[in-house]
Amino acid sequence: MKPTVISFANQKGGVGKTTSCVNMASCAAESGLRVLIIDEDPQGNSTSGVGIQKKSISKTTYDVLLDSAEPADCVIRTEFKNLSIVPSNINLAGAEFELFDIEHRERQLKNFIEKCGDDFDLVLIDCPPSLSMLTVNALTASDGVIIPMQCEYFALEGLTQLMMTISKVKKLYNPSLCVLGILITMYNGRLNLSTAVLGEIKKYYGDKLFSTMIPRSVKLSEAPSFGQPINYHDKYSKSCEAYRAASKEMLEKLGIVPTAI
Repeated sequence: MKPTVISFANQKGGVGKTTSCVNMASCAAESGLRVLIIDEDPQGNSTSGVGIQKKSISKTTYDVLLDSAEPADCVIRTEFKNLSIVPSNINLAGAEFELFDIEHRERQLKNFIEKCGDDFDLVLIDCPPSLSMLTVNALTASDGVIIPMQCEYFALEGLTQLMMTISKVKKLYNPSLCVLGILITMYNGRLNLSTAVLGEIKKYYGDKLFSTMIPRSVKLSEAPSFGQPINYHDKYSKSCEAYRAASKEMLEKLGIVPTAI
């Protein structure tokens, strides 16, 4: 049985995309699912976010996309329960240009995930902050997309462009692709701007909004520096409670029943 594949995508940087991918993956793994993170961002923040030293890795997402690497060569088991990762580093930055010489280049990541067979229940892809061939690869391989975004007007403008890209990929490469939901991050309900932008999102995309919103949090910001997801760094924090709730909501949307509570 093939895993369910979800991309975390937003062409705007700094919206909590990597933070959401890592923490929702860890919370899903905590519930008993076998989870794989694919770090598809050349910055490699998901990689360091789960305690993997980027200098120590030999095979990365670059090798997956350009050299058809095998899962056994590039999947790393983290120290966290049921959580593995295909790491990334700055080498991935050149993949965008090199992919143009490969036939069916948009399917490279999908082919890799198929090689994983039934090793994982859930695959979460951390996309780069751009609408590039890397992102197209992720969307082509995915069953759904989660869009993390802040309550800011620039983020709202970018959402329309992202929806157009998802629609194009759906038409050209992946007819089953859907938007699983929009996840509001770094939320501060005391700000008038946040309330106003949230109102606009509800107006146009209300049926796609996660009911869970992720609050701003110092603990959440410092967790990556310890190489830990929030449910290991501070499991009693409000941000941990929020990501556990968001992860549960994601699984409910997918119809996946965790094997442990």
